[in-house]
Amino acid sequence: MNTDFLEALKDLEKEKGITVDVLLEAIEAALLSAYKRNFGSLQNARVHIDRETGDFKVFTQQIVKEQVEDQRQEITLEDAHKIDVKYELDDIVETEVTPRNFGRIAAQTAKQVVVQRIREAERNIIFEEFANREGDIVTGVVQRIEQKNVYIELGKTEAILAPSEQMPGEDYRQGSRIKVYIIEVRKTTRGPQ
Repeated sequence: MNTDFLEALKDLEKEKGITVDVLLEAIEAALLSAYKRNFGSLQNARVHIDRETGDFKVFTQQIVKEQVEDQRQEITLEDAHKIDVKYELDDIVETEVTPRNFGRIAAQTAKQVVVQRIREAERNIIFEEFANREGDIVTGVVQRIEQKNVYIELGKTEAILAPSEQMPGEDYRQGSRIKVYIIEVRKTTRGPQ
């Protein structure tokens, strides 16, 4: 990752209204999951993305103990002092362990997380926009008719006019403008349409 990546995240922040910090935290969590899945599932670890450069590093975390029972989770006080004499019992020692070939996995994971967060944020924004409009009359465009349901485009989202909500004798044609009364607003997992 690099500064171009950070610039892209800033552009997304402006365009979609999702803060860069939220995206970076999500990417860090996803990279940690990818690291554990591919390189060391039993280690305590953390991923840090530098907010200035976009570079990322993976660190293992070990607790300083007098006697070590699990070397992946713990380190002796003597070994901790070899790293830094300031360490005391129960301190956490972090060691960088960023794998060389982790960049490709990281890029793939970051892309998936960013796309998922964007979809989530768009759904939330649309939901918030229409949640307060129950009981309002809005204008939309008939997109299609499937199994007697009329699908109406309302800007960035789609409404469904069920047969029980349609006016008898009303002719619904694709592309025609229609005024609809918003009865209920529900969040779907399909996302914006």
